[in-house]
Amino acid sequence: MHKIGLIDYGMGNIHSVTKSLESLGEEIILIKNFNDSRICKAIILPGVGAFDPAMNNLINTNLITDLKNWIKSGKSFLGICLGLQLLFESSDEGKVQGLGILNGKIQKIPNIVNQRIPHMGWCQLLPTKQNTLLELEELNNWVYFVHSYHAIPDDSNIIAAQVDYGSEKLTAMIEYDNLLACQFHPEKSGKTGEKLLRRWLSNIQ
Repeated sequence: MHKIGLIDYGMGNIHSVTKSLESLGEEIILIKNFNDSRICKAIILPGVGAFDPAMNNLINTNLITDLKNWIKSGKSFLGICLGLQLLFESSDEGKVQGLGILNGKIQKIPNIVNQRIPHMGWCQLLPTKQNTLLELEELNNWVYFVHSYHAIPDDSNIIAAQVDYGSEKLTAMIEYDNLLACQFHPEKSGKTGEKLLRRWLSNIQ
């Protein structure tokens, strides 16, 4: 069992993420300042809501420098939904600068005939490269999405999986060294989400 730090900044789906990980036998520590992280093996940045309020909450809680240092140190990190988007430089959803840990921006999902926004519901992940969470040959990778914005990384090589949205493919998962982030909600994705979280946990050093 690992101690997993869950960043509590007022914008995360804290309850469902905690419940999901506790069901896998993990101990969760809510992080309101990084002194609490010293006994953690990994950190999760969850997120529900809008980009600017989330960034302002991170700024106001003085978590940004420590969060960046954690990721730079090579320790395990997982971003979920808005927690993926905040890693980038900027978002069409607001005016506040993002964390800038990853180069690129968050854009509004394009309007496509017969496709609704927000992109919401169960969709199949399409792995784009070998990665920590998905076996390339696996077929049962249906997970739950709810989002109106999507990530456009400058370096497409960090995209680990995509999802079909009409004729477009949207970024569904990013992996870059120790940093892993999901646009979908593994904690709301049933047995598949449980499988993916188990794989992430099994790779924590």
